[in-house]
Amino acid sequence: MRRTRIAGTGSYLPEKILTNADLERMVETSDEWITARTGIRERHIAAPGEFTSDLATEAGRRALAMAGVAADEIDLIIVATVTGDFSWPATACVVQHNLQAGRAFAFDISAACSGFLYGMSIADSYIKAGSAKKVLLIGAEVFSRIVDWQDRGTCILFGDGAGAAVLVAGEGDHGLLSCHLHADGSFWPLLYQMGQGSRNPAAPASAEQGNPFVQMQGNEVFKVAVRSLCEAGEEALDANGLHADDVDMLIPHQANRRILEATAKRLGIPLERVMVNVDRVGNTSAASIPIALDEAHRSGRIKQGDTLLLNAFGGGFTWGAALIRW
Repeated sequence: MRRTRIAGTGSYLPEKILTNADLERMVETSDEWITARTGIRERHIAAPGEFTSDLATEAGRRALAMAGVAADEIDLIIVATVTGDFSWPATACVVQHNLQAGRAFAFDISAACSGFLYGMSIADSYIKAGSAKKVLLIGAEVFSRIVDWQDRGTCILFGDGAGAAVLVAGEGDHGLLSCHLHADGSFWPLLYQMGQGSRNPAAPASAEQGNPFVQMQGNEVFKVAVRSLCEAGEEALDANGLHADDVDMLIPHQANRRILEATAKRLGIPLERVMVNVDRVGNTSAASIPIALDEAHRSGRIKQGDTLLLNAFGGGFTWGAALIRW
């Protein structure tokens, strides 16, 4: 049976680290307040002149090196991001140029924090259809450019980074077992960014355009997130005839520690089997899962034959889960 498997992973975090102590000097907050509510202690911030495509390129380069795949062997590049270099062209096209992956077609997808899982499902479809044999899937964000650094409800949460995986066609029982995606657009007013879209085109500022930064109603997002993450996780397990005890590692979107803990508890997965790095990287949106996956992989926490459950929830609302047998 043809399955999509992960041949290599990679990630990149900018050098600059912004700690909670640094934030205390920027906005009315404290390390104690941030840590208690989010579990985040520090996050990485892109340097001036460092863009989403730069982070994505480096993460992709590291994933290709691990997989032993040359850039010119890649058939497709997908970049999941809501903070691309431009409205258009796609950041994936910039990455394709940077890597000199000239034979690959390339596009971006926008599904916020669920973007990497959405991209995995798309890549899986291309691979199973035989339209692509090797896919470079990247989640990359520079959220520091779209948050209001005077809004303590959002600026404490987000960090910059990129993660990548090389997906290839394989045979047998190992690889992506299934992917389950959902969305409910009725919730979009709870988490969004106006930016520059058809509702807010590039023009002199006006009252009609509204606040250009990330807007979030945190308590309401929390309630829907935990329920949706658990339902998607259970859906993935049920579809494969598995139970929580069969999961060797849960790799969730690193939104905040309270959501991680609540989700793991409701799914019945002990915290020692949950990959957590939100304390060191913050919420990196679409980059969150691939960064955590790469860290778990390179640190030896993932072993051949392990069953991994990945789940994510993000603006839109979008959410989903994937099961992988390593």
